[in-house]
Amino acid sequence: MLSLSRIMAILYKELLQLKRDKMTFGMVVMIPLVQLVLFGYAINTNVRDIPVGVVDQARNGLSATLIDMVQATQVVRVTQYYDDIETAEAEIRAARISAVLIIPHDLAARVARSPAIGLESPPTGDRPSARPVAQWVVDGSDTVVAGAIKSLRAMPLTEVLRRPPNAQTPTFETTLLYNPAQRTVVNIVPGLVAVILTMTMVMFTSAAIVREREQGNLEMIINTPVRSMELMLGKIAPFLVIGLLQVALILGLGRLLFSIPFNGSLLTLTLATILFIVASLTLGLVLSTIARTQLQSMQMTIFILLPSILLSGFMFPYEGMPEVAQWIAEALPATHFMRMIRGVVLRDASLLEMYRDALWLTGFCIAGLGIAALRFKKHLD
Repeated sequence: MLSLSRIMAILYKELLQLKRDKMTFGMVVMIPLVQLVLFGYAINTNVRDIPVGVVDQARNGLSATLIDMVQATQVVRVTQYYDDIETAEAEIRAARISAVLIIPHDLAARVARSPAIGLESPPTGDRPSARPVAQWVVDGSDTVVAGAIKSLRAMPLTEVLRRPPNAQTPTFETTLLYNPAQRTVVNIVPGLVAVILTMTMVMFTSAAIVREREQGNLEMIINTPVRSMELMLGKIAPFLVIGLLQVALILGLGRLLFSIPFNGSLLTLTLATILFIVASLTLGLVLSTIARTQLQSMQMTIFILLPSILLSGFMFPYEGMPEVAQWIAEALPATHFMRMIRGVVLRDASLLEMYRDALWLTGFCIAGLGIAALRFKKHLD
């Protein structure tokens, strides 16, 4: 027969144990708090201030007015001006901008071909056919960002350019690069590589030192001449191969099942992947030196994984996040690798074009190994 007193005794014991385990108690509070803040403030599908460039071939007051009106929509933010289209497309490939607005030499003539407000339009045969006043060249690999810029296609320029909306002739011509069909899976599958590697690599190594301690192997390691850095490197080496196999499996199945294009260099992808795997493994090692039990290491892994999924650009556009959320995202290895793998796989970007992300991951690897080695003590507490 069940005894209420014995149940209450066990309940009291569990509450005392939870009270002593400050790490678990902290995660009970922090995980829902972080989720609330991330979903409430950081996650925004209504994309604004998308970084774009401009190639202004007209270079007159009319083109300046057009640029001001485009920025007034708050959908895009002009961050750079380019002299030629080739340079602008290279910046799109390197993910420094998401699109470029190309204003042609004959902007004034194109505007003049449109019927003026309040005037009766002449017969079609008496005037040249209307054409879009300018062209957007957009990185189509991110379907949300591409959709936001495509929404400007029929943007009315009535007030200044005296061009009323025309259902047959849009204001802007739009060209989508890398994913013209706007298939969501093309953007998701390369990003999934970053998420899965973050989850598995951090999870495996976050329990590495803790497992040695719980199984009693730490005493034997203490009595060996193995140094802290040697132990850290030995711990991460096997998982490097596992990570590369995971990447090959995801991209291979993505190609087979969903016809995901692979436009980049295999060597570039391998180097970028190795950088990210080592960064994730070193992050797991740092967590492993902090956690006292494998349960704590698992909780800390979840605490890292949630922001990596939500803030890295995998589910929601990076450009749509508030500035504070972008700062947090920049501190996560997944954000940098997300740009790199999409750049290599979809846009044929080189490591040189993505040198900022590559340098950041390299610095994170060095710092993470150093911190893990310093925190690991070759003696029992």
